[in-house]
Amino acid sequence: MMLPQTSYLQFTSDLKICRLLNGMWQVSGGHGRINQKAAIESMFQYVDAGFTTWDLADHYGPAEDFIGEFRRQLIATRGEEAVNNIQAFTKWVPRPGKMTKQIVEENINISLRRMDVKSLDLMQFHWWEYRDPNYLDALKYMAELQTEGKIKHLALTNFDTEHLQIITDAGIKIVSNQVQYSLVDRRPQVNMAKLCEEHDIKLFTYGSVCGGLLSEKYLNQPEPRGFDLNTTSLKKYKNMIDAWGGWRLFQELLSTLKQIADKHQVSIANVAVNYILNQPAVGGVIVGSRLGIAEHIVDNARVFELSLDAEDVEKINAVSQQSRDLYQLIGDCGDEYRR
Repeated sequence: MMLPQTSYLQFTSDLKICRLLNGMWQVSGGHGRINQKAAIESMFQYVDAGFTTWDLADHYGPAEDFIGEFRRQLIATRGEEAVNNIQAFTKWVPRPGKMTKQIVEENINISLRRMDVKSLDLMQFHWWEYRDPNYLDALKYMAELQTEGKIKHLALTNFDTEHLQIITDAGIKIVSNQVQYSLVDRRPQVNMAKLCEEHDIKLFTYGSVCGGLLSEKYLNQPEPRGFDLNTTSLKKYKNMIDAWGGWRLFQELLSTLKQIADKHQVSIANVAVNYILNQPAVGGVIVGSRLGIAEHIVDNARVFELSLDAEDVEKINAVSQQSRDLYQLIGDCGDEYRR
């Protein structure tokens, strides 16, 4: 199986990425026990299918270690050249407080060691507390480490539009911001996408299949309750659906997506992901990978075979227009983590 060229993006001058990123949040716990041997074998399957780009973080359990082990096995079995075709985007999520170059560098060095790389492809920075302005110091020190070659590119995770503007105004070059964006959560359309387009910043989106709720499995099904929601993702995105409009409206959305999916001979998840991929400023969609437990490689590839027409988009938008305004309810991108 080979992905078409349209599934790749020249993200930066030195990084060509797959627009469907393999999300590694699921190895951090709360999604089933992950066996390292099975997980690494699964990573080979993803890369062999053309899914070359990984999204992870310092706090996603053993995710950075998995990347390090995968790289070593890839080099051992296929040579140094093979490892140049994969990209691994990590995150640093420090506790707010005073930031020194030593603190920043020590944490970057941990990721370098764990991932077994000389330079991080992309460091996506998250900060919990905007009232603590030390995030600007952290980013300035990361920019110095970028100049020294320890980081190739700087990015953000769950920053809102206002603070993304502050960071760009400070002269710090940001290449992407990772935000929640789905047919349920369209908050990036309000302000974020416009600012990103102005500054050539890409959005990497998560939650685009609502943890698996945007799928045939939940079509025409009664509303799931606590025990049915057996992963952290399902709990998180069911709460988002409740805020958005509830289970009845969600069933209407699923039914509409099913009609469109059948028309194009793809899955509901394919339609949901493709719609987001086609939005302004979106560089890629992160789809969670429960490595060694549940794989969706073949289905994910169909995202790139799909071309939604104007009628499809109109039908989807008609359902969305009946929902509550999450921007008014929750705030801008990432505000749900800072309330």
